Amino acid sequence: MALFRRPNLDQQGPHATTEPNPPADPDASAGEADPAPQPVEPPNASTDETRALTPVPARVDEDEQSSSGLDASGGRTQPDLRPQSAPGGPIRNVPADNGVTSGNGATFGNGTTSGSSGPLGGQTPPTTTELRRELHKKLIEEIDQAALAGMGEAEARSFVEEAAQELVSREVTRGLGGFRERLLEQLVDDILGLGPIEPLLRDPSIAEIMVNGPSAVYIERAGRLSLSAAQFRDDAHVLHVIERILAPTGRQIDEANPLVDARLPDGSRVNAVIPPASTIGPLITIRKFVADRLTAADLVKMGSFSQQSASLLSAAVNAGLNIIVSGGTGSGKTTMLNVLSEWIPSQHRIVTIEDPTELNLRQPHVVSLEARPGDTTNPLHQAALLRNALRMRPDRIIVGEVRGAEAFDMLQAMNTGHEGSMSTVHANTPRDAVRRIENMVMMAGFELPVKAIREQIASAIDMIIQVARLRDGTRRVVAISEVVGMEGDTVT
Repeated sequence: MALFRRPNLDQQGPHATTEPNPPADPDASAGEADPAPQPVEPPNASTDETRALTPVPARVDEDEQSSSGLDASGGRTQPDLRPQSAPGGPIRNVPADNGVTSGNGATFGNGTTSGSSGPLGGQTPPTTTELRRELHKKLIEEIDQAALAGMGEAEARSFVEEAAQELVSREVTRGLGGFRERLLEQLVDDILGLGPIEPLLRDPSIAEIMVNGPSAVYIERAGRLSLSAAQFRDDAHVLHVIERILAPTGRQIDEANPLVDARLPDGSRVNAVIPPASTIGPLITIRKFVADRLTAADLVKMGSFSQQSASLLSAAVNAGLNIIVSGGTGSGKTTMLNVLSEWIPSQHRIVTIEDPTELNLRQPHVVSLEARPGDTTNPLHQAALLRNALRMRPDRIIVGEVRGAEAFDMLQAMNTGHEGSMSTVHANTPRDAVRRIENMVMMAGFELPVKAIREQIASAIDMIIQVARLRDGTRRVVAISEVVGMEGDTVT
């Protein structure tokens, strides 16, 4: 292969920063006799506040540290473990989820008081988690579900917000303070959205959301992972959110089929895994869809490739070269495919085949086909869609990602007059990309000689673009290679 460009990959890795633990709160109010000193109990690993976390594999900014409570090792900073009084005495601290305590003197509808220094009549006040659970249950009972189903998104949110405000005012008589607005937002998100991860979905700076069980929600921002403050109540809460995601798609997840792929209404890609496939509880991974896609000019400004490389790629697309974008997971293959598509002439008829749909083409004549996974009643694979696309009079065919038997059909399409077609493949180098396509054709069950497969590859593919995500989180085009033919039994 002829190598046009390979920039220097020697990048400095990230370094974690540290943040001191918050100071301990003062003791109970003056005038009250202090209880007998009690030893500080070690943190319980099963609780939300003191659980052990795995190190975060990337640098965390100071502002992210302060919001997520991370220390230099990537774990949570230890909470303030204040002693509680002896049995029957006043309660000084009531733990709560998400780092918010109920020790603000709030009076609840049942007459108990959170964080008060006086006796509670033998009744322990509810934690913030318990309060949210009770309010959520009552809110569902009071809302007219039939009326809610017929409302638009804005009208439904206003309706639920009004009902939540009335419920909180009735059930929590005083003392919530600044936590009130947050509590109302959480209740509305639980009813209409995806619970604790709904604010993360609204944040445009977050690219991916990874739920590792109920108490660990990671996010990717600017190419770096960090632990967010969001938490679910328990495994059942995570399962409820998964079911809400799958409801509009008609797909199911259960113990017999514990893996599922889906798509949110805004186009974001979702993968969910539940036990027994997962040993740590239900898992959710969301790759957010970016409505305002990046352009070639944006990538040049970001340093992903040079202006000379942009000119070369533009000429290749306009000339009708068949192009493969190669790279690892999260390296920016789909983004690069979107950028290449902006140079396709507007008069061309383009057929896209994806599983699931992620491309965002701007040409006026685009036909989008989406595969249906094998866990459904009637699966529809990309290979069948690709064969059908040949009968739809396409000028160009774009396959979102080649994973299996469709590799052979893609090579056939590129070799039968559909010039300018494109696809992506998971591989670490251009040479590996050729081997991967060769292996996928062989695994499809076609009894062809290896040399015949390689000749098909050399004839069909003109250019391979290698993209990578570097250690600092940036994404770069690291190689642009031309496939020139065969030398003996080797594709060059």
